[in-house]
Parts: sequence; C-alpha cells; structure tokens
Amino acid sequence: MARRKLAAGNWKMNGTRAALAEAEALAAACPAPGCDVLLCPPATLIAAMAERLRGGPVRVGGQDCHPAPSGAHTGDIAAEMLADAGAVAVIVGHSERRADHGETDALVRAKAEAAWRAGLTAIICVGETEAQRDAGKALEVVGAQLDGSVPDGPTPERLVIAYEPVWAIGSGRTPTLEDIAQVHEFMRARLAARFGDALADGVRLLYGGSVKPGNAAQIFGVPNVDGGLVGGASLKAADFAPIVEAAST
Repeated sequence: MARRKLAAGNWKMNGTRAALAEAEALAAACPAPGCDVLLCPPATLIAAMAERLRGGPVRVGGQDCHPAPSGAHTGDIAAEMLADAGAVAVIVGHSERRADHGETDALVRAKAEAAWRAGLTAIICVGETEAQRDAGKALEVVGAQLDGSVPDGPTPERLVIAYEPVWAIGSGRTPTLEDIAQVHEFMRARLAARFGDALADGVRLLYGGSVKPGNAAQIFGVPNVDGGLVGGASLKAADFAPIVEAAST
C-alpha cells in the first residue's frame, strides 16, 4: 500500500520561546508538503508551538510521557497532558531515554499504551549499539525491542516505528543504505509475523541517526523507509525544510 512519508523532528533538550520562530519559518517554507511533518520540541514549548502552527502543515508532538494518566509523579508528564497541550504524537523509547533513564522494553510498551489511551500516535524507537552491531546482533536486538516495546492492538494510524542505530545518533555516521534496507525489511516482516500483513504494510517505518539535507533523499529512497526521525537538523528551518522536501518526493 502507499504510505505517506513522515518527516519528524526531535528537538531533544533544545529550544526556548525564541526558537518558535524556526517552527514558523519551517511552516512558511513548506506550505503544502507532500509528506506529514512533525516537530517534537521540549514540553515547555508544546502548547505555544501548537498554537502558533494551528491549521498549518506542521504538527506538534512530545518527546516522552508517563504511563499513568495522573498521580504523584513529580516532574513527569502524562500523555493526556500532551494531548491537551496540542500534541498529536509522542516519541517513546528513544535510545537516550533507554540509556540515560534505564527505560526497559516493558516501560516503553506501557508508555505507548498511554499514548494510545490519550489519542496520540506512538513513535516507538528501536536500535542497536555499535558493540551489538559489531557482534552481528543488530537484527536480534531490534527484533527483541519490537517484540517487547510494541503493545497489542496497534493500527497504522497510531503506530510509527523509528529505527535509530545508537552509534549513528548525533555522530555524523550513518549505516550503509544496504544496512538500512536490511533492518527495515526485517522490521516489516517482524510486524507482519505478529500482526498480519495488512497492519505491517500500513505502519510507517522511519530511519533516524545523522539524517541531513545531503543524505536524506538517498535514505528516503531505500525500500521500506517511510521518512525520518531527525535530531539536530530539525532545529533550523533552513536545514529541516530540504529534508521535508526529500520526504515529499
């Protein structure tokens, strides 16, 4: 089936209110993109960004959520709060969360379920470390993360998988196009084995890890790559707009 590509930007822990101008500049530069466009700023900017971009081509998402809808969880944010602030999606299980906060597949799964409960699309991240790839275990690791992190009952509308090899994130290094193709084909087959071909054919699989204007078109041309989850290059409209253009062709 034809899957509409998605260009998603993860601002990570970057951006104050002054950075909202970059989001507006991106929307102005891509008035009618041929793909879906999502920016995931820090939680402090979600409501303001959603308001400024209301009705335009760029949607807003969160970078994380707590599994519970409310409660005594100081510093945490519920998926329902993200939705209330104007988010339509949330990233869960990013390798930086898994590494820095010890997040397990089970916790990522619970967060994805919370996202669905709140009506958000869950962008579930998977990916191997350099040591795991060097040991020939990339597919084994990604398969285990998919099995453990993706809840039962997904739909193509509310599930996106982002493959981010940990060693490529922010390093300037990217896997070969053949390596990316192998992992994405494997992920689609893994989803099909569990959920059936119809679901697997509809779910968008993103690549993330040092996606830049100069390599985006090549990466997005790889079979089973339905767009990208972009880090640093999404912070500036001048960098992200060409990536959106590459995903639109």
